[in-house]
Amino acid sequence: MPARRCRRCRRAPDDAARMMFNRANDLLGANWTLHDLRHTATFLMLDDPNMPPVYVQKILGHKYLSTLDIYNRPTRDDVIRAGLAHHARQEKRREETPVPVDEPSYNPDSLSILFGRDAT
Repeated sequence: MPARRCRRCRRAPDDAARMMFNRANDLLGANWTLHDLRHTATFLMLDDPNMPPVYVQKILGHKYLSTLDIYNRPTRDDVIRAGLAHHARQEKRREETPVPVDEPSYNPDSLSILFGRDAT
């Protein structure tokens, strides 16, 4: 028969983490939960352009990718900032690679055929 463990040692790891978190909340005067940490981690992962949302879905154990939509709620300021950044990138790209403006040159024979007269 195995040695008996104290009741505290038999608790699930989640219970131990929750108890530790509760003690930290008491010390800080906060009321955060472990689930709040999950939400924060999700927001941070989805905000990382190098982290595909499908990976976040798998990490969280969600059946549907659309479940992540609840985390993907940008503020008005976020949308404006992203739009301005997009336009700034487009402008910089246009400045770095200007489109050459050459005068069109036409083949006189083609113009003659097209318009039915001597184009020269």
